[in-house]
Amino acid sequence: MHPLQQLIKNNRLWSQSTRDEKPGFFLQLSEQQSPDYLWIGCADSRVPANEIVGLLPGELFVHRNVANLVVHTDLNCLSVLQYAVEVLKVRHVIVCGHYGCGGVQAALENSQLGLIDNWLRHIQDVRDKHQSLIELVPEPDRVDLLCKLNVLEQVTHVCRTTIVRDAWRAGQELTVTGWVYGLKDGLIHDLGLSISTPDKLAETYHSALANIAQDDDLE
Repeated sequence: MHPLQQLIKNNRLWSQSTRDEKPGFFLQLSEQQSPDYLWIGCADSRVPANEIVGLLPGELFVHRNVANLVVHTDLNCLSVLQYAVEVLKVRHVIVCGHYGCGGVQAALENSQLGLIDNWLRHIQDVRDKHQSLIELVPEPDRVDLLCKLNVLEQVTHVCRTTIVRDAWRAGQELTVTGWVYGLKDGLIHDLGLSISTPDKLAETYHSALANIAQDDDLE
């Protein structure tokens, strides 16, 4: 059987089992989309967003790219963010990285991979900003540290978009949070960075950064 035909077969089995367990599920799903959460995560195939947080399709709006970046010139990410905040009225934006991220490792090691090097330059900016902190840990631990630092920076990028600032200015209930997912244990780790108002961004960012330093015995 052709590999793609196997995927179609798998789809048929999944659809049938879902309908057996939850009659009317797909009809209800097709009629509305009202998630409370926007997930901005890595494109890594080992991090299936709605599965690792136990949510069904329709309950989590998802944007994924290499190394979960939020770049102010990336109209793809910004369009998803705008639609989620202004149309779907999500209440939470979650930036979730993961330990052992290949994109983060490539950026840390200055790997030359081609076109993607331009994208990974954004992570190298994070690396350069926190270089003194990164150099305090043993080399094998630097990738995971940079994964956490990258999430912190991307959370601040979300908070500084006109989309989120306008929502807060209008009094919309919206929280931006940073997490890291562990591939080896399947657990999500809260980085202590959760922002609901713009005036708390700097204070909460520095507190989360201090906690990361403490967790890695860098203070």
